[in-house]
Amino acid sequence: MNENEAWFRFYEELNDFLPSYKRKTSFPFQFRGNPSVKDAIESIGIPHVEIDMILVNSNSVDFSYKMQNGDVVSVYPVFESLDIKNVQKLRAKPLRNPKFILDVHLGRLSKYLRLCGFDSIFQKSLTDRQIVDISVTDKRIILTRDRGLLKSKKVTHGYWIRSSKPKEQLKEVIERLDLMGNINPFTRCLVCNGLLRKVQKEIVIDSLPERTKDFYTEFRKCNDCGRIYWEGSHYERMRKFLLTIQDEPV
Repeated sequence: MNENEAWFRFYEELNDFLPSYKRKTSFPFQFRGNPSVKDAIESIGIPHVEIDMILVNSNSVDFSYKMQNGDVVSVYPVFESLDIKNVQKLRAKPLRNPKFILDVHLGRLSKYLRLCGFDSIFQKSLTDRQIVDISVTDKRIILTRDRGLLKSKKVTHGYWIRSSKPKEQLKEVIERLDLMGNINPFTRCLVCNGLLRKVQKEIVIDSLPERTKDFYTEFRKCNDCGRIYWEGSHYERMRKFLLTIQDEPV
């Protein structure tokens, strides 16, 4: 069987997945037969959930398009702010009340997301298959440092985290998914992800440390695990951290 050749060009954040010599430039791709453009793209190393538009020979196509010899392929990342409604988008409407599920490498990020009020599942015991199944069933965005996890055909919403530092990861997610307006701090339990509710001091006083009873008057309690939160020094440190997220460019 003769070998065919197409030319690919990837745009913006998709270049993060490519070696330096393939970034922001057109490069040849050899193939046999007529693979789908999705299979071709993922063989190059780009997870399909990072893609929102594909142009082949200047025409919009979906993932099932069969590659032809001589094709010129332009691949664009997920668009959150640009209006491209007249071309064929490859993912469903972005989730505007985002919920997340995170892989085993992102435990600290899950706490930061909960601090910001985002529904975020994290369990070290979850396998990749379980993460994908929960994502699909519960319509959760997968956050991962493992780009291979996002190549599952079942995954519809996911994002590969570029940074290795948790605070930078939080800024990255907020910027990439345009979530600044969705931040609702101190509404979720940092440990179990349950929702917090305000409670009267009298209701929880028997569960409080002695010094806390004397100095604090406002309390929140997790609906799921029962943990109690108050505005102590830890609260103040978290509040200042959130201000850096909201005030600094990301």
